[in-house]
Amino acid sequence: MTQPPVCDYEGSDYQSSFWDRGDRAYEDGVEAVALKRLLPKAGRLMLELGAGTGRNTPRYVGFERVVLVDYSRTQLQQAQARLGNSGRYVFVAADIYRLPFVDGVFDAATMIRTLHHMADAPKALSQIKQALQPGATFILEFANKRNLKSILRYWTGRQTWSPFTPEPVEFAALNFDFHPQTVFGWLDELGFKRERILTVSHFRMEFLKRTLPASLLARMDGFFQPTGAWFQLTPSVFVKATAVGGTKREIPADPRLFFKCPACGYSPLDNTRDDQLTCPSCGKKWGFKDGIYDFREAIE
Repeated sequence: MTQPPVCDYEGSDYQSSFWDRGDRAYEDGVEAVALKRLLPKAGRLMLELGAGTGRNTPRYVGFERVVLVDYSRTQLQQAQARLGNSGRYVFVAADIYRLPFVDGVFDAATMIRTLHHMADAPKALSQIKQALQPGATFILEFANKRNLKSILRYWTGRQTWSPFTPEPVEFAALNFDFHPQTVFGWLDELGFKRERILTVSHFRMEFLKRTLPASLLARMDGFFQPTGAWFQLTPSVFVKATAVGGTKREIPADPRLFFKCPACGYSPLDNTRDDQLTCPSCGKKWGFKDGIYDFREAIE
């Protein structure tokens, strides 16, 4: 049992039920627009947190290599089937509260539709900051507590919790909405410099999605996304930030050298066996099977 608790999509049909058959073409389209605006043109090593089945991964076209992290092994297997095993992608099953990466190895990271599952969001963000080089780009998406729909529901008595208070609201088990200023404060305290804010999903209304083509709605949304610099009233907010300070490490060619022991923090790990990595310090063993590194639980 991990602490804080982890939202585990193991065995879930999330990709097919939510994205492929769930009438989410509009949401997918607006995220593509936001990422195109915010992503660096090029980079060496991208860390994708909460990668799931790799829905957004093909959008990181400028990066030489992408490391996909998810707690669910089955989600990563679906990502493998989608992306292939060309060597450009590294698949890692890990707990975001105990990331198994050496300090300062990534020059960019994204976390999209993932923070809303974090019971301890600052702890997760601190782990990400530690893995980033100084000057690295971090693109964070979060579910906005202070969105227009929540405000109207609160004012009309159809919602008990206030969208204006700073604390996160857990509207379902391990599903959290956050106040924008709270998230911005966490980023500032951890040593991120906020560069740009976009508001996303302005038209997430069922009657509009049934009436207008998703591609048209996405283009319309793209027109309004830059208003996030002044106010945030949409259900989804994207932040582009730059990591300030920290460690800069040469990015190794061998992906096995990306890792540290998530139990004790030691690196490098012994990689003399093909099926596991072993920590020379604490002796814990971490599995590698079918192209997926597994740092969730040590091998007995």
